[in-house]
Amino acid sequence: MKKKKAITLTGLAIFGLLVPLLINASGMRGQTDMVFPLPVSAYQDGHLNSVGEILWLRIKQQPMNLVISLMFLGAIIHTFLVGYFRKIAETLEGNFQVKNQLNGDAEIVYNGNIIKKICYRSEFFNLLGEVEIIFGIWVIPVFWIMTFNFGWGATLQYMTTVNFTEPMFVVVIMTLASSRPIEQFSESCMKVAANIGKGSTATWWFVVLTIGPILGSFITEPGAMTISAMLLAKYFYQKKPSTTFAYATIGLLFVNVSVGGTLSHFAAPPILMVAGKWNWDTYFMLTHFGWKAVIGIILSNTIYFTIFRGEFRKMGVMKPNHSENKEGSVDNKKNDPIPSIVILIHILLMTWTVFTSHYPVLFFPGFFLFLGFRRATAHYQNETNIKPPLLVGAFLAGLVVHGGLQAWWIAPILGGLGDIPLMLGATFLTAFNDNAAIAYLSTLVPTLTDSMKYAVIAGAVTGGGLTVIANAPNPAGISILRDYFKYGVSPGKLAMGALLPTVIMGLSFMLLP
Repeated sequence: MKKKKAITLTGLAIFGLLVPLLINASGMRGQTDMVFPLPVSAYQDGHLNSVGEILWLRIKQQPMNLVISLMFLGAIIHTFLVGYFRKIAETLEGNFQVKNQLNGDAEIVYNGNIIKKICYRSEFFNLLGEVEIIFGIWVIPVFWIMTFNFGWGATLQYMTTVNFTEPMFVVVIMTLASSRPIEQFSESCMKVAANIGKGSTATWWFVVLTIGPILGSFITEPGAMTISAMLLAKYFYQKKPSTTFAYATIGLLFVNVSVGGTLSHFAAPPILMVAGKWNWDTYFMLTHFGWKAVIGIILSNTIYFTIFRGEFRKMGVMKPNHSENKEGSVDNKKNDPIPSIVILIHILLMTWTVFTSHYPVLFFPGFFLFLGFRRATAHYQNETNIKPPLLVGAFLAGLVVHGGLQAWWIAPILGGLGDIPLMLGATFLTAFNDNAAIAYLSTLVPTLTDSMKYAVIAGAVTGGGLTVIANAPNPAGISILRDYFKYGVSPGKLAMGALLPTVIMGLSFMLLP
């Protein structure tokens, strides 16, 4: 009951903050000639030096800035409450079924089939507990608030200028990377290294968390996250590690993937945002970021390996439980070998998708070809579960809509910091706003020096594992591994699991020459 009251009070508090601001902003209703959000260059605050003064002036010039950002804050708070919503849903469902069984009314006949009655209140809270759709839910009030104040045309203009390429790409690359031929090929490659440790759980854990994230520099971070999470589910999480170890591992995975894409200039979302504008190529990334990321990954893995070595001894050699099939994970019931030509075609299709990752008009035809080829080779495939990729795509789509409305406050903060404070600030901001958005907004600050550019990107990739929204591939990992955590992945425990590797990565980027 206390949890319900806390959730209700939180919602009322947010609503209470929004109401007066909406009333204040309603004077702008009908002014359809206005543009929202205003470009950063449109604010008349160039004479101000204080970040606080700049932000206050921007709120006075455009009160809706604060309203929309509070909606974004509401979405972030919502992500921390998903566990509570799922618990409420479970309690409601249990009470509903017990009550119906006592009354002898637990089932109904529908179209000649006997089905269990549905508790709609439980389903509603289950919906609120789906982390992937949270930002999409909060886009709805943002959309109508903008329409109410600025008109349909202004809202439509913003929504049609939002770039949804990344969400679409993630849906395609997740589906391809989770196919059985790609999973089996990736597993075979990593098995060469795992056999050095005789296939023990500890060896698989170390290999997947080391090689998997680094692959993100070549097959993109969403692809690396999908493959790494599936292999961890198969070779680690099925052994039912302690809660502490489970969260330490997923936190480590998220941090490693976030920095593992920095060996190239085309695979990590935040790097993509700046590479063209700042003329950063693969050589630059490898010499300034990549080798430091590899050192940080190995060091973080070694420290966690040492801390949890006692649990590894209990696990011993891992024999996957093929009968267990979590939603979003690989169905491992098929063990027959796959012809090399089938694997090769899957690799070629995945390569094409990565190569054309910025052009939906090119990678979607490749995806349709994959679906046709998958049907023709169905006896070598698992059942394609499109739900997890679509949920992740919806998550990212909602996030980019919200993220594009936050430039008014993020850009001044980034531009007003020195190198080290800038790196720390970017790390902190990344935890609450996708690191690709932080990187993009940094390109809007004309006063950044080369060292400041390095600092902001180092901070953005370092903080990419602290929350589910900090890095675009994180929701993909959540969708695959969430069933191994009761009531889903707790945001607070995820942050604690990722904290130590985040510090190690930050020190690697800060101290190494």
